[in-house]
Amino acid sequence: MSSSHERVPLVVVEYDEIARTIARRIAEIVKERRQEGGHAVLGLATGSTPIGIYRELIKMHREEGLDFSDVVTFNLDEYYPMKPESIHSYHRFMWENLFNHINVRPENIHIPRGDVPRDDVDDECEAYEAAIKKAGGIDLQILGIGKTGHIGFNEPGSGADSRTRRISLDTVTRRDAAGDFFGEDNVPTEAITMGVATILEASEIALVATGEHKAAIIRRAVEGEPDPDVAATYLQQHPAAVFYVDFAAAADLTRFRTPWVLGEVKWTREKEIDAVIWLSETTKKSVLKLDENDYREHHLSPLLSRYGKAGPLNGAVFNALIAKIRGRSKLPTGKRVVVFSPHPDDDVISMGGMLNKLHQNRNDIVVAYQTSGNIAVFDHEVRRYADFLRRFGNDFDINDSRAGALIEEVEEFLDSKKVGETDAFPVQVMKRAIREAEAVSGIETFGMKREQARFLNLPFYQTGKVRKDPIGPEDVRIVLDLLEEEKPELVFVAGDLSDPHGTHRMCLEAIQGALSQYSGSPPEMWYYRGAWQEWEIAEADVLVPLSEDELRAKKMAIFKHQSQKDRAPFPGQDDREFWQRVEERNRNTAQRVDRLGLPEYFAMEAYVVRRAGVPIEPETVATSSLAEKETSRPRIATAKATR
Repeated sequence: MSSSHERVPLVVVEYDEIARTIARRIAEIVKERRQEGGHAVLGLATGSTPIGIYRELIKMHREEGLDFSDVVTFNLDEYYPMKPESIHSYHRFMWENLFNHINVRPENIHIPRGDVPRDDVDDECEAYEAAIKKAGGIDLQILGIGKTGHIGFNEPGSGADSRTRRISLDTVTRRDAAGDFFGEDNVPTEAITMGVATILEASEIALVATGEHKAAIIRRAVEGEPDPDVAATYLQQHPAAVFYVDFAAAADLTRFRTPWVLGEVKWTREKEIDAVIWLSETTKKSVLKLDENDYREHHLSPLLSRYGKAGPLNGAVFNALIAKIRGRSKLPTGKRVVVFSPHPDDDVISMGGMLNKLHQNRNDIVVAYQTSGNIAVFDHEVRRYADFLRRFGNDFDINDSRAGALIEEVEEFLDSKKVGETDAFPVQVMKRAIREAEAVSGIETFGMKREQARFLNLPFYQTGKVRKDPIGPEDVRIVLDLLEEEKPELVFVAGDLSDPHGTHRMCLEAIQGALSQYSGSPPEMWYYRGAWQEWEIAEADVLVPLSEDELRAKKMAIFKHQSQKDRAPFPGQDDREFWQRVEERNRNTAQRVDRLGLPEYFAMEAYVVRRAGVPIEPETVATSSLAEKETSRPRIATAKATR
């Protein structure tokens, strides 16, 4: 199939394969330059995107003896002002995530300085450019991409000739960083970044993007015209730039979203449903009212020819869509069910309607909260509870010296706490307890018992910081122990890859690791999505209708999470409260179903159902390179597009 809409070579594989591929290419460059009598020069990035690459490099250093002693590195950017020792600095990030674990020489490491006086910034930037030239130029530059399309911190309006400089950060960029800084107000308004021209001078470029929240900007960067407002589009001009994206980030690309407009496709029932839904929404006609001309005029003649006439095709898709709708009577009854909730409110936010119906159907339900969610509790909540504990103890004369000292310790810590500082252990415990109490209150809204709540408190989350540890054997063991104890027939898990801080992804990894060792019969897996995005109707296997009363009950359960109401600490790009997002999302799904000509419902939740071990990603993977760039194919584009 043609991928002519794509203006830059693109590889679509899982993130683990992306990390391995780029790490292998870096290892090749290091060895090649050394054999040539020179040294490799690497352009490095920060954030969650490259961490997997750095872990692979560390593994190669430890297990294969990959030598970094002569490697020179240049980082893309740094916040300004920012002291190197700050927990928010990219200087500290690089040492913690890479440099401390390999034998790179400190004098070969270059990171823009965020601590120079303002009057000296221009000189510092010129010196940075000079150092890159002196090193011989960058052999391979790793990039992420922001929601504005920025590479480095080259915000909208950055020119193709821009060089290393101080720049004001876009509102969207600062909002994206708010989680790391525990609030948007704490995010610096400026940064120092390599310029677009500096980046484009690298011999090879690998841009990496993962997650549904990057899908829209990836389509713009890959398929759109070059535009100063989207700095990543400049990469289309580079002879050896490759975009590496996972399935979620590739979802909006034409070859995945509407492949029939590019040419012949291999038709499956799922693709037929997807195409007919698209046609219905494009023409604003219900499924059963589509005619032959609608198909012919919208690149779908090959699909029409499979059925001869529109009527049989419309009917087949309509019946397939109707079969997805399951009211309470068609939902599981009397089953052993485990609901995994990454944070203590994802269960009611994402599947509150289903949870209510499962309880009414007398299923044996355990809700397993995988993390404490303690970092998402504001300090003022802890102050309020500490004050309550003091008053409660005084009123009932049960305050002892230990309790009083502990309350005083908590309050003194909060009084002196710096922005982003890791909470003292008693504060972490109080925040965890707040979230746990809210979670119990949430499921009690549906008539469930507190005993049905299990708090796994997985170790990977217990860093006290936004950035978490990798999933380890103990995380997997805890999940496995629960599965072995409960022997569930149905398991509900978060399939939401748009979670801004990645906890949903990591919790899913722990579940998958446990299921691979599970001794019982593989359970049926129901994937829900969180507060960020809903399953597409074509993707969903089950659509669960909710009445107005049932949606109200779901919102009441969300209201019980008082520490997350009014203003959540990590809202992503949506400032609305979670209940507002849920109401809009669930009602929108029902309205779309109605417009397709199916029965009208007040609201709907959507689920994808698989047997354990079956992935939820697309079955096929594709790698594309532009025909006009075949003669100068990027050396890094060596990944095989296979499952």
